[in-house]
Amino acid sequence: MKINLTSVFVEDQDKALRFYTEILGFVKKHDFPVGEFKWLTVVSPEGPDDVELLLEPNDNPVAKTYQEGIFQQGIPGAAFAVDDIQAEYDRLTALGVSFKGEPTRAGQVIQAVLDDTCGNLILLYQA
Repeated sequence: MKINLTSVFVEDQDKALRFYTEILGFVKKHDFPVGEFKWLTVVSPEGPDDVELLLEPNDNPVAKTYQEGIFQQGIPGAAFAVDDIQAEYDRLTALGVSFKGEPTRAGQVIQAVLDDTCGNLILLYQA
């Protein structure tokens, strides 16, 4: 058994696709209609056949309440590994990405939390 797909809820799939590809640097993998929404996934350019991130439309009131609640509590909805947290922090800050603070050490990792503009906090970490 292995993880092949995970998801984050997003308020607007097209806006999320722009953020996750143009800002974070992921690559679109799948984009096809499913009812009024899309099956829309992105992958790391470093592992295009690895785990896919589904940009899940958030039209479910229970999911929306959950997403808003964990966001307000400061809990990230996903975590992405980076090789150089300071370089990523500097690059993304220059692109206008909002972080909840500068990179900080937490045990064996250095981490920083960003706002994906789609309703989620995302943890970046360097092990």
